[in-house]
Amino acid sequence: MPLMLDNPMETTTHDGDQVMNHDAISAGDIPMNGPMQVDGLDVDDLFGDGVNLTLPNVRGPSRQLAQRVDEMRTRGCAQGIAWSKSGTIAYISPDGRSVQVRYLRADPKTGGWGLSEPTTVDAITASPSTPIVHLAWAATSSNELAVIDAAGRVAILAFSVSLNRPFLTRKWDADHADDLHAIAGCFWLPLASQHKNYHVFHGPAVKDATAYRYESSFIHAFGPWHPNPAKSALLCVTTSGMLRLFWSQSNNKLEETTLELDSFSSSDDLITHASLHSDKNHMYVALATASRQLRLVRPLNPTMTAKHLAISSWMPNGQSGNPIDASMTQISHIELLPSQLDNTGQNWVPMNVLVVRSYLPTTDSPFQEMQSVIDRWEVGHEPSPALHPAFEQMGSRRNSSAGGNDKDPNRLKRLDPVFINKVIVGMQTIHFGKAVCIAFSDGSVEYRDRFTMQETYNELSLDRVMTLNQVGFTFAEGTPCLQVAFSPTNCSVAQIQDDGQVKWNGLYYPLGDIGNSNQDVRCSHRGSHSSGISCDVLPAFTRDWVNELVRMLKVPVDYSEEAHHEALVRNSSLQLCFSILNHLGFNGEFNPRSSSGKFAFLSLNIRNVVILITIASNTPTNMREKLNPLDEHEVIDALCGCAQWSVDLLAYLADSLFALLDDPKFTELLQPRNYSEISNYLRSRADPSLQLLLCSATRGFLSAVCRRLTHLDQISHRAIEFYDRRAAIQNATDPSGQSKVATIALNKSYQRMQHIISNSHIKVQDFDHLLTTLTSDIRSTYQTAFAGLAAQAQQKNESNGTANTQQGQKQIDAQIRGAQIISELNLLLAAQPPAPFLTVLKKLFGQDLRAFRAQTDPSKLFFADLGLLEVDDAPRVLGARRAAARYVDVFRRVEMTNKAGPKEETAEEQLQQRGGRGGPLQWRRCVRCAAVMEDVFGSRPGFTFVLTQQRKCSCGGYWALLPKASIA
Repeated sequence: MPLMLDNPMETTTHDGDQVMNHDAISAGDIPMNGPMQVDGLDVDDLFGDGVNLTLPNVRGPSRQLAQRVDEMRTRGCAQGIAWSKSGTIAYISPDGRSVQVRYLRADPKTGGWGLSEPTTVDAITASPSTPIVHLAWAATSSNELAVIDAAGRVAILAFSVSLNRPFLTRKWDADHADDLHAIAGCFWLPLASQHKNYHVFHGPAVKDATAYRYESSFIHAFGPWHPNPAKSALLCVTTSGMLRLFWSQSNNKLEETTLELDSFSSSDDLITHASLHSDKNHMYVALATASRQLRLVRPLNPTMTAKHLAISSWMPNGQSGNPIDASMTQISHIELLPSQLDNTGQNWVPMNVLVVRSYLPTTDSPFQEMQSVIDRWEVGHEPSPALHPAFEQMGSRRNSSAGGNDKDPNRLKRLDPVFINKVIVGMQTIHFGKAVCIAFSDGSVEYRDRFTMQETYNELSLDRVMTLNQVGFTFAEGTPCLQVAFSPTNCSVAQIQDDGQVKWNGLYYPLGDIGNSNQDVRCSHRGSHSSGISCDVLPAFTRDWVNELVRMLKVPVDYSEEAHHEALVRNSSLQLCFSILNHLGFNGEFNPRSSSGKFAFLSLNIRNVVILITIASNTPTNMREKLNPLDEHEVIDALCGCAQWSVDLLAYLADSLFALLDDPKFTELLQPRNYSEISNYLRSRADPSLQLLLCSATRGFLSAVCRRLTHLDQISHRAIEFYDRRAAIQNATDPSGQSKVATIALNKSYQRMQHIISNSHIKVQDFDHLLTTLTSDIRSTYQTAFAGLAAQAQQKNESNGTANTQQGQKQIDAQIRGAQIISELNLLLAAQPPAPFLTVLKKLFGQDLRAFRAQTDPSKLFFADLGLLEVDDAPRVLGARRAAARYVDVFRRVEMTNKAGPKEETAEEQLQQRGGRGGPLQWRRCVRCAAVMEDVFGSRPGFTFVLTQQRKCSCGGYWALLPKASIA
């Protein structure tokens, strides 16, 4: 059939007007009596530009993702991975029969961070017919984990000692295995705030010129809470509408009570999803039923009775918003957001209920893009309609004992939904409920404002920083995942991938090389040691970080005026600063540490020794009738190790200071013209001894150690005299009598303690006197140096007319304290000592140290074995320790090895070390600094009491329990 063209001489513009086409071919050029020849023509030009008519190749959802979405639609409790506040990542095994745990830890060989190997929890095993389906962590210090199976049975584990070895605190053997008891939602009560009625919310960081100012605000803290502020309680909602409450008594016995929230008469009344949250001292429960109803229930306090508040449908107009897909009529998540003060801090924003529905396309679906819809409801109050007074009187008499409130929420107002072209696999609130963090199946993460549900924290903002995302940090390119668990800081995510493997994804900085700078620095540091030049190449970054941390958290660092050491020891924020310095200076075990790393390492261990000796010597008043740790030889043996480590530390400090005293180059630096180079020279020596004495915090630790050693020496003398008199009396009255084994062992332990302290290379009293003199000199130097500052401030106040006022004096004192804090912070970070300290150093090395050395024997210090300190980084020493695999126990302060030697312990000795427990020898390794200690358990109350103080490493990191030959 010939191709006919209508009006070949005309064309149509975009406005619809027809115009003459002067470039069109003439009629004579077209054969009208036959088919048109189109071989040399581009037919696509007849219709404009060429158009690709092929459908886009859209990758459909994987089989694993479809199965995961079905699981979330089937039950409300389907979280297969959870991250505790202490760092344990618990997840359900692929077969659903067991729980496995992993954790982030610093690799002992390199110091880099990574996921540990999985550990299977042997305390819980499920059957194939009722697999484990949900995990939920409590915020308690004992790190309780609720494990729930498909039949609604609940078991509770406590990770109180290590991150990977829990204790079973509640078994699920007595629970009924019934589908009607399946859990649709669970919730751990929050811990009571330390500030009673409010939480302290830190942030944002606001940039002022070249520095940041760290703001903080207060957020109301509402119950209900457990009566014990250190405990929590677990609430679960079953499919049949029962509310189960699990809580522990003061004797740690777990109790359970139940409440019927709603009764059901058909399968449509069954609860599929539930969300619980506390708000203004009440507990609210949002329920989604199989009949597509959304209900809000409030269990009344404290009688455990329920009141139904509002009912709505969680489907738009009672039917699917997308009529082509029936799966949109099933929800996958429900989240109850408590009320919050708005950004102005003036008005309360009501509670919100979020419901997530996801769309997964099939091969024959016309819409091939995945989508999630977040439906929102606002919980409000609607006044009841006016009734006749007679009916009101009847209602008031009938409900006089019901405890009703006319202002109770009774309405669910639907808000605009949120559409996202991704599948949501995880959702949680952050910043005390001010933001919602959403995870998607493609591995990406979004933050949305709690009030508007608009995306937030997605733009760079260096002037007002709330999260690391605003300064350029982001998660690595995400890989498809099925489940997600966020870290406590939201700086990392653990993802379960399609193959069931767990992947760790942390924030990194794609806008520069900051993400690799740590590795580059480590390589440079190793290279400097291999060339014989010890140079700390991290000081600038370390100083900036810790300096900002001190300003942000208002960490006390000035203890130059502090006479008592209790406040210093209890300063956990200062411990955190030391822990950061220690980690940045750690290059792997049996590798040299940086100068700042040595300083922090010794500071943390000094603090730990002081705490252990103090705890053992000062039993709480309410426990003195039950235990006395100093009456048990296991405690004294552990303190003997602490005493030996302490006297070795004093010997190391004295030897290092004597070496500086004899160093002519250092002596030249004590001249005013060379004084500015003293900090660089000390860092090049990688010798923290002088810094430990100049910094008021560490000098306070050293003074506390000296006084604790003196106390132990006095106790040892009294104990030895007591047992000698007792033995003489027993021999006189009953020559054939034999003392108890425990008494003999305790006497030997005290004799060993007395021998360690009395035979120290450094007299403890002399070193303490040196510290006292130095402290007095530094205090006088501060007073003299800041007298000029006070005079300047006084002149300024006189010009302002506030010279003699109390306010003016307070301003002067604040300026002096601020200047002194800056000076102490610089000493803590190994910066250049203040100029007035030159006089202090001249007196220290010109008079005090020379007098102190006259009372010691330097030759004994030279040949002393100080291996317990682990500060000698000579290649020969490190190589010998690496070959012998020698470690120092953080608790007992004795050397141990993970290799079998000629003096292998007997079975009885090994059993005694394990506290009578069978099984292979294990040790605890710190996940932050890679320190180790034997996994010992005491059978006597005093030793157990002291051992509980070592639940964390000296750096504040948690322990992981490993076989003794394992590295990580």
